[in-house]
Amino acid sequence: AADYTWDSAAIIPIVLNGDAITADGEGVTVDGSTATITSAGTYSLSGTLVDGQIIVDTTDADIVQLILNGVDIGNSTGAPINIVSAEETMIVLADGTDNYITDGDSYVFADPDEDEPNAAIFSKSDLTLSGSGSLTVDAHYNDGIASKDGLIIADGTITVNAADDGLRGKDYLIVKNGNITIDAQGDGLKSDNEDDTDKGYIAIETGTITITAGGDAIQAETDVMITDGDFTLTSGGGSAGVIEEDASAKGIKAGVNVNIDGGTFTLDTADDAVHSNGSLVINDGAFVIATGDDGIHADSTLEINAGDIQITESYEGIESAVITINDGNINLVSSDDGLNVAGGNDGSGMGGRPGPGGEFGPGGGPGQGDRPEPGQGRGPRPDGEPGQAPGFDLSSMFGQGGGPGQDGFATSGDYYLYINGGTIVIDAGGDGIDANGAIEMTDGLVIVNGPTQRMNGALDYDASFTLSGGFLVAADSSGMAQAPGESSSQPSVLINFDSTQPAGTLVHIQTEAGEDILTFAPTKEYQSVAFSSAELTKGTTYQVYTGGSSTGTETDGLYLDGVYTGGASYTEFTVSGMVTRVGNNIR
Repeated sequence: AADYTWDSAAIIPIVLNGDAITADGEGVTVDGSTATITSAGTYSLSGTLVDGQIIVDTTDADIVQLILNGVDIGNSTGAPINIVSAEETMIVLADGTDNYITDGDSYVFADPDEDEPNAAIFSKSDLTLSGSGSLTVDAHYNDGIASKDGLIIADGTITVNAADDGLRGKDYLIVKNGNITIDAQGDGLKSDNEDDTDKGYIAIETGTITITAGGDAIQAETDVMITDGDFTLTSGGGSAGVIEEDASAKGIKAGVNVNIDGGTFTLDTADDAVHSNGSLVINDGAFVIATGDDGIHADSTLEINAGDIQITESYEGIESAVITINDGNINLVSSDDGLNVAGGNDGSGMGGRPGPGGEFGPGGGPGQGDRPEPGQGRGPRPDGEPGQAPGFDLSSMFGQGGGPGQDGFATSGDYYLYINGGTIVIDAGGDGIDANGAIEMTDGLVIVNGPTQRMNGALDYDASFTLSGGFLVAADSSGMAQAPGESSSQPSVLINFDSTQPAGTLVHIQTEAGEDILTFAPTKEYQSVAFSSAELTKGTTYQVYTGGSSTGTETDGLYLDGVYTGGASYTEFTVSGMVTRVGNNIR
């Protein structure tokens, strides 16, 4: 706290006069258009410096405070503010002032082997920016604001336009508050200490942060921790952007852990929107995500405990080796799998993404059309259910196509999807829920509008699906349709229709007494529906209708508390076990 206070009577003024500088007080020396601060203390800078430099070079143990009191500082061959040595430096943006820093597109170093300073505002020691004024940094050479130790943004309105990274703190980057706008050709916010596992992290408490980045919007070598804030992040040109195979253009990226406790997020990214090479936890927050790759991805574990997550566009919606959903509202659209339980790192770029209809994506393997049709490749299933035809299940070995795609992960007994609550609505072009392992569902509401092509399914699991509670309805084509497994304690039914039903056609299940159990209008054409709820009971006979209408309240295709009329009777079934199969071509 003491860093943010000073004795106003002890402030040393430094006045910038175009190509000259005047200073009144000890601790600062002037040489033409260069001022060098050699002592700890508080210095107030004002005026314009066309082509000069402010240097901090002190061995004192106390803090150096630089108050920017309406400055315009330029340097054509180096860093306008260069903190060579200091215990700690704080740049204070004076109330009601606008401050501007700019550099040239090439630096001249005294030693040709030097590559620092490499930012318009550069510090070799801990640096803090505070105050309620504004600062604009135009960095034409490399980074905007960089610290070789830690960087703290405590407050202020900060705008950075950078040839490479916007804000970079090697050991850590902490944002306590502020209004931050960054346009960077590289990464937006970055912490990149690779040598110390306790460092290289980004912590954001609150603030308004808008980033447009050619690389990652927020990137930490270790952890990203977000408590609150309002985030608008665009990377790699957005969801329609094209990046190189070995490039990374993610929204939020961490090498070890991502932890989000709250905030409002609007993410438009060419690469994964939220990504961790290790674990990822979302405890709350509101997300609107459009991405050319995965919406939310973690290599190891991914846990969602609350929040509102809207993924409007993605390749795969949510992906990790272990996914646990305890609560929250999730609504996602994916061109491939909606929830994908798979292990390993899917890479930083999108070079292996399968192309549609058997075409090769950029650098990728065979596309969707090369996947075996039913009867061509499904062998006996691990949970003991008979396969549809002799052969092998290629879906767990390859990507969406028949060859290795971007997400060509292997099946393992260590891969799990746990659904313990929340509302999950999926619109998937590939598998709605794809588990290269096992699924356990104890509660929650799950709606899947699955694929219309027969080589994918609304549900696709390789080990087992144990369902003990909750509400599940999944509609898709009938080629690879699955229901929860026999190990479940809550009954389910898998209905295959004789013909494809048009999108929006109601499927209605009721008891013989007319009690409504399910009235659902899938958003796509369908020929199969898997359904489970606590209202399905053993020994009870149910009637199935198609078409018609309902007076109920519709939410995500489900109609509740209404009267169903006008449908055509399709069939009836009696629940005799944990899984009841109705219709032809059922496996």
